[in-house]
Amino acid sequence: MRTLLLTLLIGLSPWCSAAQIYKWVDAQGVTHFGAQPPQGQPATSVQTPSPPPAKPAPMPGSGTLGDQKAIDGNVKKQVAEQQAQLKAFCEQARTNLAQLQNNPRLREEVEGKLRRLDDGQRQERIVEAQKQIAENCS
Repeated sequence: MRTLLLTLLIGLSPWCSAAQIYKWVDAQGVTHFGAQPPQGQPATSVQTPSPPPAKPAPMPGSGTLGDQKAIDGNVKKQVAEQQAQLKAFCEQARTNLAQLQNNPRLREEVEGKLRRLDDGQRQERIVEAQKQIAENCS
C-alpha cells in the first residue's frame, strides 16, 4: 500500500508531470502506476493535469496591494491636510468671536478707510461666528 501511494505521489509530482504515466492491475488485484507499461499486461495511459503556470512574485509597491497602499496613503494625507486646515479655521474663528464679544469698539477696513462697527453689526457678526463654529468645529 505504501509503495502504491509513493508511486502515485511521485508519478503525479510537478517535476514528473511531463512524463507519460501508465496504470495497470496485477494478478493479485493491486493497482500500480509507472512510467513504463509492464511486459505482457494491459495498461492504460493516465492523463495527468499540468500544473498551473507559476505567478511571478509581485514587486514591492506594485500590483493591487501596492496600489491600494498608495491610494490609502494619499487619502490619509488628504484627510490630515483637511483636518489641519479645519483646526486652523476653528482657532481663527474662536479668536474672532472672542474679539467680537470682548471689544465693543471694533473697526474694519472698507475701501482703504477704517470704519467703526455699531452694536447691531457687531451682534450680527457674533451670531455668524457662533454659527460657523457650531457647524464646523467640535
